Amino acid sequence: MATEPPKGASNNERLLAAARDDNEDMLLEVFDEGGFDINFQDGLGNTALHYAASHASFDVLEHILSHEDCDVDPVNRLEKATPLHLAVRIEDPEVRKAVVESLLEAGADVTIKDKNGDTVADLLNPGDTEIKTLIRKAQAQNSVSRDDIASDDEGEEGEGSGSGSEDED
Repeated sequence: MATEPPKGASNNERLLAAARDDNEDMLLEVFDEGGFDINFQDGLGNTALHYAASHASFDVLEHILSHEDCDVDPVNRLEKATPLHLAVRIEDPEVRKAVVESLLEAGADVTIKDKNGDTVADLLNPGDTEIKTLIRKAQAQNSVSRDDIASDDEGEEGEGSGSGSEDED
């Protein structure tokens, strides 16, 4: 008896392929069909976001980032790199800037280090002042956000649970 032909690619595999090839139609089909994990990692630990960022698949990148379950900082196995680490390596300066901006707007963490201990700022060319500025702004916003979270947490504990220093004059 003849063997069955191999089943088509899973939606997780199609998601990765769409990201590699900037195939927006395939990505939207996968989104419509469901049954996929937006953070699915291949054998190297790369997600669709890694591929979209490294291949400058801008249309697909925006859809992936808009998915509510998307982890913007997955780390791959080989280089311990995030999509932002890969994006700063894009050759074309305008494309690089657009991809980096999208990742930063989505909340990418600029402090994560790769296997060599490098943050994205460490990987930039010295003359890449626009992206350095974007990264500095993201660092400042992250710092402010962390401060806001800490102060919000203090306020949520309710009256009487703090040191009481606000009540003393």
